[in-house]
Amino acid sequence: MKNFLRILKISIYITLAITLLNIVFFTEGPITWMVVLEYLGLSFMFSFGLTLVNTYYYDGISIRYDWETQPKARLWAGALGSIVITMLVFGLLRIFMVVVLYDHSWDYFLANESASPYIIAIIITVLISLFLHAFHFYKALQEKKVKEQKIIAGTASAKFDALKNQLDPHFLFNSLNVLTSLIEEDPDQAQKFTTSLSKVYRYVLEQKNKDLVSVDEELQFAKTYVKLLKMRFEDSINLDIPEQSTDPEAKIVPLSLQLLLENAVKHNIVTSSKPLRIKVYEEDGMLVVSNNLQEKQVVRKSSGVGLQNIQQRYGLLTDRNVEISKSQSEFKMKLPMLTKQITTMEAQKTYINDKRYEKAKEHVEQLKGFYGNLLAYCIVIPCLAILNYNTTSFPWIIFPTLGWGFGVTVHGMEVFGYNPLWGKRWEERKLRKFMDDDTF
Repeated sequence: MKNFLRILKISIYITLAITLLNIVFFTEGPITWMVVLEYLGLSFMFSFGLTLVNTYYYDGISIRYDWETQPKARLWAGALGSIVITMLVFGLLRIFMVVVLYDHSWDYFLANESASPYIIAIIITVLISLFLHAFHFYKALQEKKVKEQKIIAGTASAKFDALKNQLDPHFLFNSLNVLTSLIEEDPDQAQKFTTSLSKVYRYVLEQKNKDLVSVDEELQFAKTYVKLLKMRFEDSINLDIPEQSTDPEAKIVPLSLQLLLENAVKHNIVTSSKPLRIKVYEEDGMLVVSNNLQEKQVVRKSSGVGLQNIQQRYGLLTDRNVEISKSQSEFKMKLPMLTKQITTMEAQKTYINDKRYEKAKEHVEQLKGFYGNLLAYCIVIPCLAILNYNTTSFPWIIFPTLGWGFGVTVHGMEVFGYNPLWGKRWEERKLRKFMDDDTF
């Protein structure tokens, strides 16, 4: 229905334009109401028929050939096909007009038919086809850009999931290494370690599908994880960690503290004579993890998951950077503490601002179109009135004035949201009413 109304609207505009051209340039003799009505009827027949078949042909060819994957085939099939179908329909309409409406014979039609009407139809079709193809090609190009952005977003999401999934085997692998060492050194502790490990690993699985977890959860998990380490290293590890965060809403990426603790143990000497001291505290909206630096002389090859994993996951979630500093005696890493509420509010604010900008931009374009239409009306109609006054006594200026004026009025009511039957912004009020109705 919407497509049909669009075809009807275009046909009316073309009908008025063709009728005006016929009256001004091709009419000989007096202009009567019957002449005007005849022009209107014939012009509408041709404009509606040609617009109808070309519109549905265009929609059909768009299904067969896609602008994104087959732009050349779409262009040539659309352009050449439009010309061919226009000529066929135009010829049939000419036959209907001469043979049926004017009651002439088929021989009369063939004897008096000339090429000029077909040439004019081809020129008009080519111009309109070029405009439509340029418009839809630009639209397809914009849609392609949107798809590319969606693909980029989807790739980032997939990358983030992949980074999270790295943690499971990584954590288990390193924990099993610790368990292997304990089995050799202290079988009883190895048994306790296995029991505690199952509890810790349950937390790992629970956080698998989360982008962020609260700092308090990570702090409690860090304490549990250090208990596992103490089963092996006993008093060789000292952890200074707060009971809870100063901001209950603060969040960090899951298992980031565990990775930093693991990294500290992996790269530093941990003995009773050289204990590893790890301190966790907050500073300027960052969760700081520091440890005294006593690097091992020989360190097994890193898997590349630890620090890089944390940096990449933060990079996909926020613009705030993970800060790493290293001195001769200390290694320090700062994790941005994010607030889900603030992040959500900022995302909603950005989304609302984008929507408002799009709506404002669309309304400005509508205003520009209306004012352009109104300006053209105010310039062209007086010119036609002068032409009417100087060429004939028949007031044909009434028809374009009323027809175009009606179109400008409808255009203005559409732009400014006024409906003569239901009042201003009726559609918007109804939409808001249904949106607020919980039973709808």
